Amino acid sequence: MFATSLKNGGIVGLKTTWTLGKIIFPVTLIVVLLQHTPVLPWVIRLLEPFMGLFGLSGDAAIPLVLGNFLNLYAGIGGILSLDLTVKEVFIIAVMLSFSHNLLIESSVAVKVGVSFWVILAVRLGLAFISAIVIHLVWSGGQEMAQYGMIPAQEEQVAGMAAVTLLAVKKAAFGILQLALIVILLMIGIQLLKDYHWLETFSRWTSPFTRMLGMKENTSTTMAAGLVFGLAYGAGVMIQAVKEDGVSKKDATLAFIFLVACHAVVEDTLIFMPLGIPILPLFFIRLVTAVLLTCVVAAVWRQVDNAREGKVA
Repeated sequence: MFATSLKNGGIVGLKTTWTLGKIIFPVTLIVVLLQHTPVLPWVIRLLEPFMGLFGLSGDAAIPLVLGNFLNLYAGIGGILSLDLTVKEVFIIAVMLSFSHNLLIESSVAVKVGVSFWVILAVRLGLAFISAIVIHLVWSGGQEMAQYGMIPAQEEQVAGMAAVTLLAVKKAAFGILQLALIVILLMIGIQLLKDYHWLETFSRWTSPFTRMLGMKENTSTTMAAGLVFGLAYGAGVMIQAVKEDGVSKKDATLAFIFLVACHAVVEDTLIFMPLGIPILPLFFIRLVTAVLLTCVVAAVWRQVDNAREGKVA
């Protein structure tokens, strides 16, 4: 059985990598190319006047644009290049926790049957609302942030050929990294299924998934997203939706929960060297995810009951 599980898991992992690679490779390629054109600087200048709404200086548009177009590491690199207060860094960290890597991670939702625009609206909405609330409620954090890490040096290139080669290298590396993670994940999930450990895990987590308005067969999807994030956990999510019969409603609720707190431990610890309080960051994401998912599930249930009433 073990050899069969390895084979089946590996095949599924390769198929899933191909499915996700068709999204991640072109998006990464385009974004890296845009980094070396006037487009991203233009977007940053466009957003600078709106930063005051969130209690941020105009320069804060730099890490926000980098983090949303690329990932958290790019956003942190932007933070490290600026002189910001602890409050400003905390606000940026909360915003990026909700909406980093926006293009890829929101596109992945489509492969699971969730609306791109729903996920996009939820992630940006959470980022904007949380920033405004923190700005209005928190009066502290006015001291300058002391960074405890050195930003990695970006590779400097010039010329269209060199920029294109860099973009292809980064996109290819992203696919390679994805393949290594997804294939191992799918083999692990296959072993858990074949040895019936996944059923036990589903039973353990069923009270939590029911509380959030989902059936217990969403447990694999939820666990993958919480631990590995939307992009890397998407492989498990896609397979779980196919094999476990996860409904479109449950998949949507799972993604709504996960956009608020996917990879919640890893993403929170990433911000530790920036000198901000990370426990509030962790609990903001977790509590927001639980409350938002419960509210959406309750509204969805009311709408379904109203429709059934009309049919009856």
